[in-house]
Amino acid sequence: MDTTINNTRNKKTLYLSLGSTLVFLIYITFVLNPVSECFKLDSGSNSLGLSFSYNVEMVQNFFAARTQEQLLCYSQFLKVWDVIFALIYTLMYGSWILYLLNKKIYLIAPIIGMISDWSENFFELLMIENWITAGSISKILISVGSNINSFKWIMSSLTYLLIIIGIIIAIKSFLTKKSN
Repeated sequence: MDTTINNTRNKKTLYLSLGSTLVFLIYITFVLNPVSECFKLDSGSNSLGLSFSYNVEMVQNFFAARTQEQLLCYSQFLKVWDVIFALIYTLMYGSWILYLLNKKIYLIAPIIGMISDWSENFFELLMIENWITAGSISKILISVGSNINSFKWIMSSLTYLLIIIGIIIAIKSFLTKKSN
């Protein structure tokens, strides 16, 4: 009976993993990419959060290359669409970790990564506000935002590592069962 419950739970987790992966791909394709068009440039970085870290020059160049309208669009992107994206990718990564490793404690990595992403967005919003109102940005604000961003990428890397370990364990288990 206990095995049946575990198998049912494992199937539900697999369906959640597959479903959230599908939602992740659909969201990137049909929501995230289209709504980010209003602040994209043909060359250079289109999001500060996609680099591992940033410095004063990078941030100033990023903002100086955009119109106020593009910065307001980027601000809206950070407030709404990127927040939703963090929820979706956390659900996806977390469900895969649960399915592959079956240990809830490992969910801490993607959850902390999501919180770091939201925190970094907050600091980027403060930078945008400073840039628009004063034409400059505090070095401390940039440093804190960059450090949070780096931490976010470390948590993302740990999340990817957990998933890779889970895949290796699943493959090893499959091959061991097959050879017996």
